[in-house]
Amino acid sequence: MRSRIIGTGSEVPQKIVTNDDLSKTIDTSDEWIRTRTGIRERRVSDEKTATSDLAFAAARKAMSAANFDPEKLELIIVATCSPDTLFPSTACILQSKLKASSAAAFDLSAACSGFNFALSTAQAYIESKMYNNVLVVGADTLTKYLDWSDRSTCVLFGDGAGAVLLEKTEEEKGVLASYIKAKGDGGNHLVMPGGGSRDPEEKSGRFIRMDGKEVFKFAVKALEESVVKVLEKANLSLGSMDLLIPHQANMRIIEHVVKKFSLPEKKVYVNLMKYGNTSAASIPLALDEAVREGRIKPKDIVVLSGFGAGLTYGSNIICWG
Repeated sequence: MRSRIIGTGSEVPQKIVTNDDLSKTIDTSDEWIRTRTGIRERRVSDEKTATSDLAFAAARKAMSAANFDPEKLELIIVATCSPDTLFPSTACILQSKLKASSAAAFDLSAACSGFNFALSTAQAYIESKMYNNVLVVGADTLTKYLDWSDRSTCVLFGDGAGAVLLEKTEEEKGVLASYIKAKGDGGNHLVMPGGGSRDPEEKSGRFIRMDGKEVFKFAVKALEESVVKVLEKANLSLGSMDLLIPHQANMRIIEHVVKKFSLPEKKVYVNLMKYGNTSAASIPLALDEAVREGRIKPKDIVVLSGFGAGLTYGSNIICWG
């Protein structure tokens, strides 16, 4: 038993903040940001928009693409590290918005790796025959947790959501293999210190803090390892991969892996220049765009690979169709 994706969807806020916009308030420039990250602009949600709002829009599009009735949903998993509230979960809020009253629902927290972790979890539930279908959403609004005077972090992130609807299949397609890992001893390199039980009053601040050099070193190794390992688990070669959709965090990281594997441009999907790092939304947002642009065809082998705070990393390999 496997799970196959029958619908995709995505959503981003309307507000666009360009590099030139940021240069008016902090010591930076469009050239400085582009040469170091590849990012040109990002989407920023307003005060009235929460993570569940973006998740709802993306989820509706995914279900519409599959012509699927929300009342038939059996499980909802939302990957996010910026939930509407600590509780109830964003998944439960989404269940209510969708009127998917029959579905179980929970959040999964693995930061930018969240969607890959959630997708592998959904696959395991379907493979074990516990559920016949699962809605998986990656959604984050990390711009609400940025120190806009810190140019080392505020230029990197954007808001968004991406969703996929999976259903069971006995055919030789769908999610072929998953590879997920964690390196908890590096967690201090990327952290939001305030707001949790360690510091509920946010005395340490609720803004994202990152050691960029350490995260970069981890990311290039993690991305490379996860691609190799998931291909091995699926008994496939690098040459059999039709499209790699990496976490959209930094163009330099992606270029390192592209060079390492000698991948042609047509085999790698990149949209970070438009959205920046949208955390758990990054991969499903890119996946949805790739589908809509016709970059993915039936029977294509697609690898989704990412990394994030935790530190976490992992990949899923899919035979599309």
